[in-house]
Amino acid sequence: MPIRRLPPETVNRIAAGEVVERPASAIKELVENALDAGARNIEVQVEGGGLSRILVADDGCGLSPEELPLAVERHATSKLAPDDAGDYDLLRIATLGFRGEALPSIGSVARLSITSRARGAAEAYGLRVDGGAMGQVTPAAFPGPHGARLEVRDLFYATPARLKFMKSERAEAMAIAEELKRQAMAHEAVSFTLEVDGRRVLRMPAERQGDEGRLARLSAIMGREFSENALLIDHERDGVRLTGYAGLPTLNRGNAAHQYLFVNGRPVRDRLLQGALRGAYADFLARDRHPLTALFLTLDPALVDVNVHPAKAEVRFRDPALVRGLIVGGLRHALAAAGHRASTTVAAEALQGLRPASGPPPGWRPSAPSPAGFSSWSQGGWGQAIAQAIPGLSETSARTEPGHEAPAYAAPAGLAEAPAPAPVPDFVDHPLGAARAQVHETYIVAQTRDGVVIVDQHAAHERLVYERMKAEMAEGAVARQALLIPEVVELDPAEAERVVARAEELAGLGLVVESFGPGAVLVRETPALLGEADAGGLVRDIADDLAETDQALSLKERLAEVCSTMACHGSVRAGRRLTGPEMNALLRQMEATPHSGQCNHGRPTYVELKLADIERLFGRR
Repeated sequence: MPIRRLPPETVNRIAAGEVVERPASAIKELVENALDAGARNIEVQVEGGGLSRILVADDGCGLSPEELPLAVERHATSKLAPDDAGDYDLLRIATLGFRGEALPSIGSVARLSITSRARGAAEAYGLRVDGGAMGQVTPAAFPGPHGARLEVRDLFYATPARLKFMKSERAEAMAIAEELKRQAMAHEAVSFTLEVDGRRVLRMPAERQGDEGRLARLSAIMGREFSENALLIDHERDGVRLTGYAGLPTLNRGNAAHQYLFVNGRPVRDRLLQGALRGAYADFLARDRHPLTALFLTLDPALVDVNVHPAKAEVRFRDPALVRGLIVGGLRHALAAAGHRASTTVAAEALQGLRPASGPPPGWRPSAPSPAGFSSWSQGGWGQAIAQAIPGLSETSARTEPGHEAPAYAAPAGLAEAPAPAPVPDFVDHPLGAARAQVHETYIVAQTRDGVVIVDQHAAHERLVYERMKAEMAEGAVARQALLIPEVVELDPAEAERVVARAEELAGLGLVVESFGPGAVLVRETPALLGEADAGGLVRDIADDLAETDQALSLKERLAEVCSTMACHGSVRAGRRLTGPEMNALLRQMEATPHSGQCNHGRPTYVELKLADIERLFGRR
């Protein structure tokens, strides 16, 4: 079969299949061009899910009539400039676009119209491209002093087969909105507007440059809950700076849709972020729960390669271990600084559950009217009816006021021993307040200066024990147990090489391995905490982690799970009656222990209800 040179139109359509995958991809390219042009206001209009019409208008520097024909030629760009030797450096990309493929790709599969007025120019000009056929540059009307308006009609009309792969108009519109949100998160000082079929769905005014403005923009996109429960992150290491916000562990979701990473202002999707978040939140969330984060990396363009994907959605770091370590370290530092803080959503959900229903509780039946009428109050008639209608009201509870004789119980492990009966000190000015009662022998009710705190005693003490066990593990190497018969684990040669290369790190975690020829690893010792561990399965999981994230997360997580299980069994159980001093000792330890606001699975250990919110429940406000 002879080799043929493809015509330019076919080449452009092939390139368009990589760059313009769907309407959201076209909008991404057009918005990035506007941002590179210095736009401060970007307006996007779409019809028919972006397949019928797309309009992107900006107030950037604009295009001169001489530049318009070049803008729709392949690999013609203003983003790259030659050095003194005439070479173009692709390792220092400081702009969002640089390949010069977006406009010609869009023009080859749609009807593209460009209208622009260059900054300082008196006239505006336009150009049309229909299915790759370029028209003439002609004078045109333009509403603003400078900028560009790019209109795309009948996307993929020149490649009808691609239309069969499009989703519904609603799904495409949602993808467009998500893409615009990502761009808006990365550029808080730029105003963004999105109209879908004539209806405005997004309007984000420009915010002040910096952390305050960025948080306001994130709040507009990710919700007020995120801004109220976000931890500021600002760390730098070896010329790489990490900024942004991460949500508290108790603010989590069932998927990773709310995890964003930006590299030098470019939204990217990178597996490194998933592994870093998994490592940073391993002690706080169950495996099926995901934190909310928006992280921004700023580094020398020479340290990151953005020319690895036609759509520029992926990047490759020169030192991925440095970046991952920076993300994990920055997140852990922020989580530790949060102390015992839990998300405000916990209290909001509790208050929602406390709001009175429109009717009586399920199963409630009114008691027969008392023949004595109001006088039945003195005979206990009302008391019996109320006790039956409100389960638990008549049950006993431990109280902490002076004079109450609490049963004598030994203090749980790690808590202060109960002193002899004495006036109980008042701790209402402490963050978690003073213990006032224990209800259902499971929950501690504490009073603060401006509210009430309800603590799950088992979950709280479990976190305290777990943190103490982690500290003890960090003080020395993990105890190991030698296998009576060393186990040989067969792996792919590349996997075996990666595992053996980390032998020293694994030994510090209690797993001793060594090479056993090509494609095999010999396991001699395993962590004592794991008991009778499946050495083969453990090594294979570690090999998978090393291939995906370059970190041995499986072993660390298994050790963490064992510590978590031991902490669960070694902590004070629900149903255990606590004395007043024991409850206050637990509250004081929670205040002094990082991460005590959630248990090892991300569930809250306490709920704080402000007095103002409680008063609203009863109509006092």
